[in-house]
Amino acid sequence: MTKASAARKLAAAALYGGGGLSALGAGLYGVLSAEAKLARKTIGPAREDPPPDATGWYGRGRPGPAIKIAFLGDSSAAGYGAERVEQTPGALIASAVAEHADRRVYLREFCVVGAKSSDLAAQVDRALLIEPDVAVILIGGNDVTHTVRPSHSVRYLSDGVRRLIAAGSTVVVGTCPDLGTIQPIAPPLRQVARAWSRRLAAAQTIAVVEEGGRTVSLGDILGPEFAAAPALLFGPDQFHPSVAGYKALAGVLIPSVLAALEQATDEEAVLEAFRGEGVLPVIRAAVQAVNEPGTELGGTEIGGRRAGMRGLWVELRHRRTRGEVAAEAPAAAEHG
Repeated sequence: MTKASAARKLAAAALYGGGGLSALGAGLYGVLSAEAKLARKTIGPAREDPPPDATGWYGRGRPGPAIKIAFLGDSSAAGYGAERVEQTPGALIASAVAEHADRRVYLREFCVVGAKSSDLAAQVDRALLIEPDVAVILIGGNDVTHTVRPSHSVRYLSDGVRRLIAAGSTVVVGTCPDLGTIQPIAPPLRQVARAWSRRLAAAQTIAVVEEGGRTVSLGDILGPEFAAAPALLFGPDQFHPSVAGYKALAGVLIPSVLAALEQATDEEAVLEAFRGEGVLPVIRAAVQAVNEPGTELGGTEIGGRRAGMRGLWVELRHRRTRGEVAAEAPAAAEHG
């Protein structure tokens, strides 16, 4: 079996009923548990202070009507570890959208540190009340650390995306990052974390595209600090991205959020083969995206049909970054 076919099999298994660490032998499970305990000592205790809340108005002096953004997910969405609100993904993305679209932006955060995919339903309930133009979802890392079956995780995500799109919102999902790019954790925990998180990311991609949303692969974009999270496979949630990590995270999401809002540049209207862009069956594209951080996938049609013999058709894109945007602190009330 080739690597690609094996990965496709894993993605399909995750989507339709993959297992968990309970399938491992008792001896290997014991080794993983011991390694996780050692890793937790090197990481240290979790922070008690909540991350800064990026909820508010952005784009002072820009025209309306305002673009409404709902931010859902876990600690990576909330900006766990950031000292200032301007360092959080929400503020970075809202500031960039306001600048590039030249519109006021209202961002509302519903993300919760420690959230798993099963917590999305409550977040979606609240997000629907603001009737967002776009919903950004970052979820999956805690599902891995809490050994949630990928099929269960994907079902919760799929339900949330379906509800948001039915209500008129576009949806951008940053898929589960690669939690196997860790240094202080010895094998076999590292390999298990990598396989599990990549498997979940591929399955998330397939499910989100099926519901009409678009995905952006995060892979190892958050760097070594975030990648220490697999040490918590058997313990409490502690994600520690750096400020640079959050910038990198926002950087790969901003172009796709702008595209979801129909704010993409004219140059991005046509797929560019020399950049590795093209139309592929969804499972093949999902496997490729897992290995290439920053890859965007969204459904498309060929000859008026959404699917071919190998499943849904998707556009695979590597959108150009828009350059650094100076993040601003949000205003508590709308301003002109």
